[in-house]
Amino acid sequence: MSMSPIYFDYQATTPIDPNVRSAMEPYWNEHFGNPHMVDNLYGTKAAEAIRYARSEVANLINADDGEIVFTSGATESCNLALRGIVANNKHSQRSRIITVVTEHPAVFETANQLSNSDLETIILPVGVTGHLDLEQFESVLDEQTLIVSVMVANNEIGTLHPIAEIAKRCRDVGALFHTDASQAVGRIPIDVEALGVDLLSFSAHKMYGPKGVGALFIRTGVNLLPLFTGGEQEQGMRAGTLPTPNIVGFGAACNISLQNMEEDRQRIEYLTTWLYDDLKELYPNLHLFGDSAHRLPGNLSIGFPGVSSEQVVSYLFDKIAVATGSACSSEKTQPSRVLLALGLDPETASTALRLSLGRFSTESEVNKALTIFKSMKAGK
Repeated sequence: MSMSPIYFDYQATTPIDPNVRSAMEPYWNEHFGNPHMVDNLYGTKAAEAIRYARSEVANLINADDGEIVFTSGATESCNLALRGIVANNKHSQRSRIITVVTEHPAVFETANQLSNSDLETIILPVGVTGHLDLEQFESVLDEQTLIVSVMVANNEIGTLHPIAEIAKRCRDVGALFHTDASQAVGRIPIDVEALGVDLLSFSAHKMYGPKGVGALFIRTGVNLLPLFTGGEQEQGMRAGTLPTPNIVGFGAACNISLQNMEEDRQRIEYLTTWLYDDLKELYPNLHLFGDSAHRLPGNLSIGFPGVSSEQVVSYLFDKIAVATGSACSSEKTQPSRVLLALGLDPETASTALRLSLGRFSTESEVNKALTIFKSMKAGK
């Protein structure tokens, strides 16, 4: 019987933590009621579970419970944030959206789609490490700006943006600020008060929770129009019956992350540094894409010079689960938009491979992975 491949693709998704799964189980069969029907015990039990989970989700990012709107995931949250703000400000004098070329498609494509004769979308470039030039940003940020969207951590290269500083500059001109924090929440400390953000998107499945549920933080006083009609759920912001088991799992995942975050971070950084240092010794010309210091724990975006990522992935397919880029990218046959934005030539960009480690990564897996990469180099 063959062994399962080593899982080094935690930025695409994470396995459900066993404690999260245990928390969810009663809400599939025992407490299966509709949480919006509180005139019977089944619905009341479900509603109570959702209230508790909402507080766990809010607590992780230092928000108030009423500032959390549950969605199907970060993609929907990003769309709700951007489209909802634009729809609510059709008659505003503010007519500009600002975002960054390295954003996830949920923001990048949405911002581009919203651009029209009445609304200008500005896509800012980045430098070689993936960072936004704050001076260039400030040169286009003014009283005409409606909303700015910059992610906390890049989903391909792991670069961390100075979110608090960007949010402050937005406040100074009265612009709203949204951040896609789906790669960061649960992995590094995220405090919406300290950051000063108006809207923040994140997902459960990036932090050892179930797929199909996420949230949008909407700061009290920020108004937007919903994407869906047909119900008054989620304070009128998101129509539809809430998936109680998934939300319970989301809450449990947030609570576990809050308790274990620093321990997880230290161990993951240790394993990632070990893996990179030994790969660099094995392949002296190995590329590291992104910022070597200000990056998400567990992220390794690397390239083997002269070898396409498709060749490496083909060799590793049944040995190590890795990725060539974003799981949501529609540009699979082309070099990554993110990597090209760093100024890389298409040939170098085509070598990029993303390895991402997480809570359940082990020293044994790193050792085995290094043995596999040695065999790859030897052509075995």
